[in-house]
Amino acid sequence: MSSVSRRDELLDLVTDHVLEHGLIGLTLRPVAAAIGTSDRMLLYHFGSRDGLVTAVVTRTEERSIAGIDALPPADGVRAGVNRLWEAYQRQPLHGCLDIYVQAAATGLIGQEPYRSAVREANERWIRALRGYLVRCGAPQERVGRIVTLVDSSLFGFQLDLATDRPEELARGVDDLAAAAQALAQ
Repeated sequence: MSSVSRRDELLDLVTDHVLEHGLIGLTLRPVAAAIGTSDRMLLYHFGSRDGLVTAVVTRTEERSIAGIDALPPADGVRAGVNRLWEAYQRQPLHGCLDIYVQAAATGLIGQEPYRSAVREANERWIRALRGYLVRCGAPQERVGRIVTLVDSSLFGFQLDLATDRPEELARGVDDLAAAAQALAQ
């Protein structure tokens, strides 16, 4: 007997599909056909399209946190922020962060049931970033300020990738990393 439920199997398949094709415009019939099931089966397991989207956003957040937890600590906060940025550019974080941004862009975050799900996801994400930066040497009493600065800024840099100025972004991230290091001292 498999330890993974059918719901979890479907959720992973849908999440992989969304990571490849995007969240915006997701409808049940096409995604069901793409993963080899029916829209009725998705409704049975997730209740609605909203339920499915909420589950996908949560699953991508879980994968993001696993990516953060797998990062080896860097020698100092500055190096840690730069390593974090490098991880943002690779899978799984790159795709998962794109899904988060797509969810935000479509207005899902401000509406229920998304608002509560995303608020909980954000709390878990912040805990993961705090843990990583503490492993890199950030003091417990300052890590909250550092995470606020780093998280908001890296999301901004992530969105700025559309400008196609990687050398400027790299300098900006290192300036952010230096500021985070200064906060840590």
